[in-house]
Order: sequence, then C-alpha cells, then structure tokens
Amino acid sequence: MSEIFKILRILSSGTLALAVIAFGVFAQLQPAFARGIVLPVAKVTPGAINPNVSQSNIQSTICVTGYTKTIRPPSSYTTRLKKSQLAGAYAFYHDRVTGHFEEDHLISLELGGSPSDPRNLWPEPYAGSAGARVKDKVENKLHALVCSGQVPLTVAQHAIASNWYVAYKKYMPIKVKK
Repeated sequence: MSEIFKILRILSSGTLALAVIAFGVFAQLQPAFARGIVLPVAKVTPGAINPNVSQSNIQSTICVTGYTKTIRPPSSYTTRLKKSQLAGAYAFYHDRVTGHFEEDHLISLELGGSPSDPRNLWPEPYAGSAGARVKDKVENKLHALVCSGQVPLTVAQHAIASNWYVAYKKYMPIKVKK
C-alpha cells in the first residue's frame, strides 16, 4: 500500500500518528497530538497580536490588573466562532459540545494577543492531561515573566504561538523575580 493511502487511512480512522506531522500538507491541516497534548491547526490558528500592545507600553496595558477584562470579546462572539470552528476546520475532534472546549486565545490577552482575530482563537479541549487548563498555567507564568522584565514580550508571544507545550516545559521551572 502506498504511503499516501496509509496516511489517508490513519486520518480517516480518527487517529493521528506522529508520523503524519512530517507530511507537509497534512501537517498544515491537522493539529499535533502527542501524549494528550493538543496544538491548534497552524494554518487556521497561527496566532495574532494586538497592535495596541508593545514592549514599551506593557506597564500601562497587559501588566495592569484587570486589563484583559477591558478588551475580552463577548461570549456571544466566541461561542459563535467556536461552533463554526467545530463544524469546520476543527471538525476532526468529532465533538461539537461547546462545553468540552475553551475558545482560547493562542496568544493570550495577557501576553498581548489579539482579542477577536479568528487567527488567534481556537477551540481548545478541556480534557486530557495537557488541555486548556495546563496552557493557562504557562500563560500566567509568561505574563509574570514579561511584567517582571525577565522575558521580552515578543519572545513570550512567539514561544506560546509556536508551541505552547514546549513553552510550558521551558518556562514553568523559572522563578519569577519580584
């Protein structure tokens, strides 16, 4: 059986193998699943930043307690987007129960992510050992590191957008200086 048919059979069975990640087109259209870790579909959700946040103004934007509440999109918008994504680009989850997912900002608002750009929002599963609640921990840690001056804003944004789980493993052990 040719390699392409083996890959198609794997994809149609609902199981994604790590080997698939090496095949360009398929890698762009499928998320990375490895040991319960779910990354967004990079072609659909590459991340987007808020142009109103920069390194020079973090002390008056993202580092201000309550800042994200002032820019967070309404749940009516995020729920509508989540339903659309679960029926479209993220249909491979085979689950359209919106309560099973957090409509997550890939680059979080607390790291200067765009509030409502669909390229920065994705339905992240709550389930699994490395789901939405685990990603929240690294977002909080990176926020503290950025606001304490230990990590530049753009470095944190790139780390979380390129692979949040790699960022988790890299930054979670670092102590935040007060």
